[in-house]
Amino acid sequence: MRKCIRCGAEMKEDFTFTGGGGNVIRHKGMGFKAVYPKVAVCPECGEVSIYIDDKDLEKLKK
Repeated sequence: MRKCIRCGAEMKEDFTFTGGGGNVIRHKGMGFKAVYPKVAVCPECGEVSIYIDDKDLEKLKK
């Protein structure tokens, strides 16, 4: 559960970016590992938070 940094409400999670080819984060040191950002939206104030889920976060630690 993500909390809004602006108002403290519980955010709605697991939204994704859409568009041509999707949004992928890559770093030349990671080889072919791709990290896909997710989005959380606060239903109270509209704050948007971009985050990496736990599965993709593990890729960054290796």
